[in-house]
Amino acid sequence: MTTTAVDKASLRPNQPVSTDQPPLKKQRTVSDLNQVDQLKQLTTVVADTGDVNAIKQFSPQDATTNPSLIYKAAVMPEYESIVDDAVAYGKGDLALTMDKLAVAFGTEISKIVPGYVSTEVDARLSFDTEGTIAKARDLIKMYEEVGVSKDRILIKIAATWEGVQAAKQLEKEGITCNLTLIFSIAQAIACAEVGCTLISPFVGRIMDWHKNAKGVSGFAPEDDPGVISVTAIYNYYKKYGYKTIVMGASFRNKEEILELAGCDRLTISPALLQELTYDSSNVQRKLDATKAVKMHIPKIEMTESTFRWMMNEDAMATEKLAEGIRGFAADIVKLEDIVKAKISGKFH
Repeated sequence: MTTTAVDKASLRPNQPVSTDQPPLKKQRTVSDLNQVDQLKQLTTVVADTGDVNAIKQFSPQDATTNPSLIYKAAVMPEYESIVDDAVAYGKGDLALTMDKLAVAFGTEISKIVPGYVSTEVDARLSFDTEGTIAKARDLIKMYEEVGVSKDRILIKIAATWEGVQAAKQLEKEGITCNLTLIFSIAQAIACAEVGCTLISPFVGRIMDWHKNAKGVSGFAPEDDPGVISVTAIYNYYKKYGYKTIVMGASFRNKEEILELAGCDRLTISPALLQELTYDSSNVQRKLDATKAVKMHIPKIEMTESTFRWMMNEDAMATEKLAEGIRGFAADIVKLEDIVKAKISGKFH
């Protein structure tokens, strides 16, 4: 592995990302750059996939995975050896094998990206604070066994109240966390107030809900409810000086991505990264921390009761959080079925 520490400079909001131009060549103008390269000047670009080969193609700073992405990668023939090695490591223990599989994919990814790799805790622990803490410690221990420092890993946890409390403890232990499935400002504020390293507010899934609720086919990029949600979270964080990184996630089209140019980070699927590489239209900054500081945004004092009430009043956030947890849990079960079959063939 060529990199064992996070590039700390990359953690500062709105820090331009180097395009690694040779020093003796004239710097290209923006019009000569594709939209991925332009975006990298405004935002840290993250690859949202478990496909190691796809990550190599786009040279992102970080990479994120989840149970659904690991499942998709695990059934690809080129990664069969990773699954087989995890099965051998687990020696018939399903839970141990599943943890090793997640760590094995993360380890391979850590050899490619210089920054963070996100590894998700079992979604079935989303309402179990102590269980989440224990699982996170186990995952970090496994990473350290293979020489991957914990400062390279973000433990990904669903942003339930219980998940936020788990992150609070883990961050105190120096285990950095990525709180995911964020659909509301209540979740975002709760995460920031306990010192989470990073949050993943979703865009596309919010748009999906509003499309269905309003019976429309779509929204103009600037009117996209998911874009509006992430923009509000970003502005709130910058207004009140929270250090938690905002990483927009779950995009349905590249217009949503471009509408959030300037966000601390954006995690993007290989398919949408590919679309952005084919387009050289100008990319403009849409989110600006210096402007957010001057905005009039009321401060919300976040408590457990306030959190639960705000979630209760937000039908979209309540439904999409529950749906997201169910979806990740279902994909864990599908992955477990593959692993069980492998274990059965090897140890029985």
